[in-house]
Amino acid sequence: MRLSARVDYALRAAAELAVAAGDHPVTAVQLADAQQIPPKFLENILGQLRRSGIIRSQRGPEGGYWLAKPADEITMADIIRAIDGPLLGVRGERPEHVGYEGAARSLQEVWIALRASERSILEQVTLAHLGAGVLPDIVQKFTQDPAAWDSPAFR
Repeated sequence: MRLSARVDYALRAAAELAVAAGDHPVTAVQLADAQQIPPKFLENILGQLRRSGIIRSQRGPEGGYWLAKPADEITMADIIRAIDGPLLGVRGERPEHVGYEGAARSLQEVWIALRASERSILEQVTLAHLGAGVLPDIVQKFTQDPAAWDSPAFR
């Protein structure tokens, strides 16, 4: 799975908003500084998150951004979908809409299993988890496996 820089920045900014949740909005500059994100790039990302209903914004001298709902109701999957669309696509199609012939026939099932695996993590981890630094058991299970930290693709 590849995550775009946009998704990485969106997740970091949203996690920062979860920690900063309160009565006052947080400015884009504050978010950019806190997470070392290019401010102009972040403005576009925040616009996408706002249009998706994940965050709200207020203009003016007291303006800024805050989460549109509680941090424990916003998952990593919500953020990824808001920025990059569906979690897993094959040539721009949902895996249940692709078909293969012959020896490749089983690929569709692999893509569906992969999407289900991604969902099993990304739909459980909320912004509240990220902000608190306390992740669900499924994440702990995978990260405790030493093999998870060693990626053959990056050797």
